[in-house]
Amino acid sequence: MQLVCPECKNDVDLSRYADLQKDHIIECQMCGMTLLVTAIENEVVEVEIVDEGK
Repeated sequence: MQLVCPECKNDVDLSRYADLQKDHIIECQMCGMTLLVTAIENEVVEVEIVDEGK
């Protein structure tokens, strides 16, 4: 699966989220943004920003 952070535009490492599903909360390792998974389609993860992080 792949995800690009909507804030910093970097790839988010999803390897530590083995059972990633809709409504999971994840964090961008680059900018600290907290993201909510809104959809997973064709190995592409869609998210929305929940909190502006660090």
